[in-house]
Amino acid sequence: QVQLVESGGGLVQPGGSLRLSCAASGFTFRRYAMYWVRQAPGKGREWVSGISPGGIGIYYADSVKGRFTVSRDNAKSTLYLQLNSLKTEDTAMYYCAKHRTAYEAPMAGRPDTIDYWGQGTQVTVSS
Repeated sequence: QVQLVESGGGLVQPGGSLRLSCAASGFTFRRYAMYWVRQAPGKGREWVSGISPGGIGIYYADSVKGRFTVSRDNAKSTLYLQLNSLKTEDTAMYYCAKHRTAYEAPMAGRPDTIDYWGQGTQVTVSS
């Protein structure tokens, strides 16, 4: 069965950095676009970043452009998100998600295109 397991979250001071990982199993990782989606308490989901199966097509939410970097290692079936220059407003649960259809480009803000979600990893930015 498909599993997405996030790790790397934690408590960090403003301006700090974290690296999130998502270990995928149960499907052919290299065939599918992947996403990082976050949700802060009392707020809706925000599509932070998406990456195409081959890693070429990438998008970022305007709120994280220039600070976050998404990448993937298809040989290791792992998705990453490097978070730099963190702000208090980045505090949220960060979820890894799998695009439903193989070989399609990622699509921001489309929950209907996602078929699996991880359990999430908490990122808290606070002094």
